[in-house]
Amino acid sequence: GGKDRRSGLILTIPLCLEQTSMDELSVTLDYLLSIPSEKCKARGFTVIVDGRKSQWNVVKTVVLMLQNVVPAEVSLVCVVKPDEFWDKKVTHFCFWKEKDRLGFEVILVSANKLTRYIEPCQLTEDFGGTLTYDHMDWLNKRLVFEKFTKESTSLLDELALINNGSDKGTQQEKERSIDLNFLPSVDPETVLQTGHELLSELQQRRFNGSDGGVSWSPMDDELLAQPQVMKLLDSLREQYTRYQEVCRQRSKRTQLEEIQQKVMQVVNWLEGPGSEQLRTQWGIGDSIRASQALQQKHEEIESQHSEWFAVYVELNQQIAALLNAGDEEDLVELKALQQQLSDVCYRQASQLEFRQNLLQAALEFHSVAQDLSQQLDGLLGMLCVDVAPADGASIQQTLKLLEEKLKSVDVGLQGLREKGQSLLDQISNQAAWAYGKDVTIENKENVDHIQGVMEDMQLRKQRCEDMVDVRRLKMLQMVQLFKCEEDAAQAVEWLSELLDALLKTHVRLGDDVQETKVLLEKHRKFVDVAQSTYDYGRQLLQATVVLCQSLRCTSRSSGDTLPRLNRVWKQFTITSEERVHRLETAVAFHSSAEKILQECPEQPEVFNEMERFDEIESVGKSLLDRLTVPVVYPDGSEQYFGSPGDMASAAEHIREKMKLVSLKKQQLRQPEATTPES
Repeated sequence: GGKDRRSGLILTIPLCLEQTSMDELSVTLDYLLSIPSEKCKARGFTVIVDGRKSQWNVVKTVVLMLQNVVPAEVSLVCVVKPDEFWDKKVTHFCFWKEKDRLGFEVILVSANKLTRYIEPCQLTEDFGGTLTYDHMDWLNKRLVFEKFTKESTSLLDELALINNGSDKGTQQEKERSIDLNFLPSVDPETVLQTGHELLSELQQRRFNGSDGGVSWSPMDDELLAQPQVMKLLDSLREQYTRYQEVCRQRSKRTQLEEIQQKVMQVVNWLEGPGSEQLRTQWGIGDSIRASQALQQKHEEIESQHSEWFAVYVELNQQIAALLNAGDEEDLVELKALQQQLSDVCYRQASQLEFRQNLLQAALEFHSVAQDLSQQLDGLLGMLCVDVAPADGASIQQTLKLLEEKLKSVDVGLQGLREKGQSLLDQISNQAAWAYGKDVTIENKENVDHIQGVMEDMQLRKQRCEDMVDVRRLKMLQMVQLFKCEEDAAQAVEWLSELLDALLKTHVRLGDDVQETKVLLEKHRKFVDVAQSTYDYGRQLLQATVVLCQSLRCTSRSSGDTLPRLNRVWKQFTITSEERVHRLETAVAFHSSAEKILQECPEQPEVFNEMERFDEIESVGKSLLDRLTVPVVYPDGSEQYFGSPGDMASAAEHIREKMKLVSLKKQQLRQPEATTPES
């Protein structure tokens, strides 16, 4: 960094006690002399050879070597000698003889006298000067500069190759050029960062970067090439900006190609294997289990599709982001890709949804069909079991249950028709996404199956309805049979009650003819009621026989109720006849007695025949005797009318009237006795 009085640069060569390699020294000098600009080199160099720690022959060799390395640029060589060490005559004589051949002046000088030729401010402390110099710091800075220069130059060449390759040539050549040199050997950001740091150091005009350092001389810009750094940085920034644009374009193109490739992968799979999977799945199954198996298979297909749909969502987001970026040249292509991808995905999703809905409708149809089949089986089971109820109430309950089951079957069949029609509508309304595949056969099989199930259920339901009609008629006949049997038994009970009332309450014979005739008339009406009851019972039993023949069963009434009815009626008939006979006898008795008692004594011709009194007495005695006789039935059993008190009361009335007749008889006999005497 120092300068001589001619503004030439000062080159210092420090020698040491160790053996100095001339080759290395020559290379070092070549490198140092390459640093200054040509303008600086034209001013010449002052070379200081520090030989204080070296031998004369080494110093001499170095001086002679300068002739070969920098003969034209060197104007003065100052050899700093040690005090009283070399032979003045020898050394001075030798350099003096070689002056013309060397081309530059060589002087031997001690360190303290070096200021005669060079200003102290341009010399370092080693030579008694004040120039601040840190060789290691300078070396580090120089290494940074050299590295930056090398890397930036190489990087500029690489970036220029990449950028120029992207600006010209065919698309294929462009892509090949970019592919071969796409990544620079060094990171441009790192190189730019290094250059900016170096430039910052240079612009601070400090050598070692310390706070107490001394500013560099005006020659430092030329020595450390600050303009060169700035020029390299400007070039780097320009090329790097172009390179970033190239990378952006390439990245965008690569991203677009990747998106296009992925879009075609999605489209090719959905229109290829995906559609083929759906084309092979047309059945709806013939049962719940078969439909569930098809649903499980469809879920597997949906699972495979969902992976591609996820790719579709990701691609759609990427395309939307690129569209928002707004590059006009890519908008048309991106929108076309987006539209193609959306059309295929939506169409495939519609196919999956249609298939899922169809399978769900088929599952519901088969579920309803199975429930209806189970209901028909239960109804048929009831109809196949013979009816053997204990009474009419149980028959009514069974009939009610049968009607409820039939109504439930009607509701189930209606639900099956609705589900089947809905399923048929879905099949008939299929979208035209079969890609030219003839689906008539598959659809015909599905339609035939659905219609077959509904027709089969309709036939089974019709058969059950017919059987229900027959069973209903049979059960109604059985209800009527039980009703007839119950009513017939009730008729027997009524007839038994009439018989009991006849025996217990129909006891009085009347006090006169009029009363007795009234009792006789009431008795006949009573008998008419009993006759009606008997006839009603007979009719019911006859109806029971007819119903039993229709039902092909044996009636319990034929062996129980009918004999009871006939037995009670026979007993009633015998008892009634006895009652009629007694009332008729009483009428005859009261009629004769009252006639005798009402005749006047002034009519003697009436009493000419005394046998009439005897007849009345005979009738009265016969009636009294009959009151004491029980009614005897065919089975040998006996029954009395009323209680003994009732019979005694009736007999008492007969006896009183017989006493009146006897008294009348005596009165009539007394005149007859007095007439002969007179």
